[in-house]
Amino acid sequence: MTSDSGREHILDVATRLFAEHGYDGTSTRSIAEAAGLNIATVAYHTGGKRDLYLAVMERAHQAERAALEGALAGLTPDAAGILALVDRYIDFCAAHPEITALWMHRWLSDASDIADIESRYVKPLMDAVVRAVGDAVGEDADVEYVAWTVIWCTHGFGRGGVLRGDGLRHGMEDPAALARFRANLHRLVIAGLNLDARAAL
Repeated sequence: MTSDSGREHILDVATRLFAEHGYDGTSTRSIAEAAGLNIATVAYHTGGKRDLYLAVMERAHQAERAALEGALAGLTPDAAGILALVDRYIDFCAAHPEITALWMHRWLSDASDIADIESRYVKPLMDAVVRAVGDAVGEDADVEYVAWTVIWCTHGFGRGGVLRGDGLRHGMEDPAALARFRANLHRLVIAGLNLDARAAL
């Protein structure tokens, strides 16, 4: 195993464990054991637990930033374009549930001693969305809160799903539930930004 492949393997394992148990609930030993390595090898490739967490969050951010920048590059200044942006975000979260889980843990004060993650990663992306969408809607719309509503709803649905008659939670993995969630979020965004619903169809 090369140095680069060894590092990527450790990051993959650490991402999964941090997503499942949070930073505070994951030890370096558990990461090493899950990766089939000893702690010294993990430290050699990635440093200590804090360094490893920062590397995991950096990699998650780069994936999210690439997806968002691609979506913003194709944004048209109309209702259809804004809803397409929402769909790209939903699709990203569906494809990367581990990234959603990492952020959900932080919302619950996980890794609270690492305090600059949001200002470093979340704020620049949020600012980019607010600027781009703000140019397409009227001044009376609260674009920032609509954007946060999309994030809150998508992360909540992705992690918790909806309870159906069968007593089970249905989320991103259920095409019917995902379609209903997507349609409902579209309605929220249309209302929140005062968009012309007919123009979005």
